[in-house]
Amino acid sequence: MENNTEDFSPEKSLALIQTMIDKTRDSVADKSFYFLLWGWLVFVAALLQFVLKVHFHSPNHPVAWNLMFVGAIVSALYSRKERGKKRVKTYVDDSIRYLWIAVGICQGLFIFIFARNGNWQDCYTFFMLLYGLGCFITGSILKFPPLVWGAVASWMLVILSTFTTYDQNILLLAVAILVSYIIPGYLLRREHQRSHH
Repeated sequence: MENNTEDFSPEKSLALIQTMIDKTRDSVADKSFYFLLWGWLVFVAALLQFVLKVHFHSPNHPVAWNLMFVGAIVSALYSRKERGKKRVKTYVDDSIRYLWIAVGICQGLFIFIFARNGNWQDCYTFFMLLYGLGCFITGSILKFPPLVWGAVASWMLVILSTFTTYDQNILLLAVAILVSYIIPGYLLRREHQRSHH
């Protein structure tokens, strides 16, 4: 039996890694649906909460976040529909998926902690921190600068949020989602469409 490992040069190894990254980027771009769905839902929920709290002085302003249930249902239905489509999964695909599962778990734990303490003052600061983390690592793995810059912008808003009020932080969250999810999501979609024309 011949040993084919000698033919696998460092250049070929790097080319294989780059191919995996490109396939994953294409896969993520194809799935920009999730970035845009959750980005727009959080953006709208944050603005709705701000309007209910600041302009209508409603004590029920957190009800705006019930939009997340819509996101969960739509994501589940879309995911089920996508399961039928066959595509090659890479190690990079799995790494990004596990990253976002961990981000989601941490966000759920933060919600539990803030609910237990009854003090939501800094919740949006921590959520922006998580959004930045997920986008920075995803953008770095995919070598997609808009996600990285969106993450950096999110972290700058985290710093700013320590100097602002809870009401202002609701708006900062909307801005963070705009720069870290929505704009990069549309850029990913555009890149995916260009590569398939």
